[in-house]
Amino acid sequence: SAINGAAICRGSSWLLDSLEKKVLAEDLTLSEDPTRPKIAGSRPFDGEGLPTTKKNFIEKGFLKQYILDLRSSRKLKLNPSGNAYRSLSSSPTPGIGNLELSPGKYSAHEMIGSIKQGLLVTSLIGSTINNNTGDYSRGANGFWIENGEVVFPVNECTIAGNLKQMLSTLVASNDGKKHLSKVIPSLLVQNMTVAGK
Repeated sequence: SAINGAAICRGSSWLLDSLEKKVLAEDLTLSEDPTRPKIAGSRPFDGEGLPTTKKNFIEKGFLKQYILDLRSSRKLKLNPSGNAYRSLSSSPTPGIGNLELSPGKYSAHEMIGSIKQGLLVTSLIGSTINNNTGDYSRGANGFWIENGEVVFPVNECTIAGNLKQMLSTLVASNDGKKHLSKVIPSLLVQNMTVAGK
């Protein structure tokens, strides 16, 4: 949502004025491929009739383009990206279909084994994100890790931090599920505040 053209036009994004700047770890690429066969998010045209193509929104950590429809592209004086979505009762808005984050070298199991002390998050509760600064705080459930081993379940703790800092140090595993529209592997966040009893 931080690179959605509508948010950029409103000035309500913590990635405002970030084109060609580093926003992810340098080995990560975030792409969309609407041409994948037999996938729910595939389509030859967007909601405004523009042809869809495979594109990298973020390439090797650097933000290359925003998610744009015709309206947001005109306001920002950029080329549209073919990402307009519409419903029966609304005008077109920028959106995404088949999204993929490039995989890393290690499995999720190997990444857990490398953690001296940390939290394996399995679900999130609620959402408190400051769209302008990237500060966030969310409830979470999961398992506590000590010396590379899962030791006990954790219920209703709070995780907090800043998305700019978090995303710049992400480490991706290689367990993304290719049959899904969103191919996002397990991710290792290297620094995060965890609070709870």
